[in-house]
Amino acid sequence: MRRMIGRKRPLKTLDRVLSKAGLGSRVEARRWIQDGRVMVNGRVVTTPDQWVDMARDQLRFDNAPLEFRERLYLLLHKPAGYITTYRDPQGRPTVYDLIEDVDTFVSPVGRLDLDTSGLLLMTNDNQFAERVTNPASHVPKSYVVNVSRRLSDDDLVRLRSGIELPDGPTRPAAVRRIRASETDTSVEITLTEGATARCGG
Repeated sequence: MRRMIGRKRPLKTLDRVLSKAGLGSRVEARRWIQDGRVMVNGRVVTTPDQWVDMARDQLRFDNAPLEFRERLYLLLHKPAGYITTYRDPQGRPTVYDLIEDVDTFVSPVGRLDLDTSGLLLMTNDNQFAERVTNPASHVPKSYVVNVSRRLSDDDLVRLRSGIELPDGPTRPAAVRRIRASETDTSVEITLTEGATARCGG
């Protein structure tokens, strides 16, 4: 009898499989599963956390074979005033309002805060997104930060060395002063600790 050694079966929860297929967010996928719209090996499954074997199990959505959509990568300039989430309970505009013509569900790779504008990467390639956002990958991400006071050379040294924030210390960063006046400063900060800017000032 042949035994498989060192091989991991491609197991994923059912809600993740639907989201990875590009059908919608995991929140939507959980609702569809609970509504009985998903079948695994000919049986309706209503448990979103059920594990499925991607190499062996047959999945159907709305009685049609589940098909994985082509991988899509979007570069979106996020304006200030939009939040990086699928839905907002407060009714604020989200980045999904800017891509309503995209028929495949894509997720933001990291996030930019409400008042932040800049380049946002969105994709349905979860493995790629994980590589980019995982701190262990050390992928550099640069931000221009406007600070409402003049930053001294000592302030820049502190930023370069890493500072303490409520959720923990930041890693050392590359910091370059772009412009400075008596009342404000613009700096470029390059981080390698994830896809969300965490800058003090």
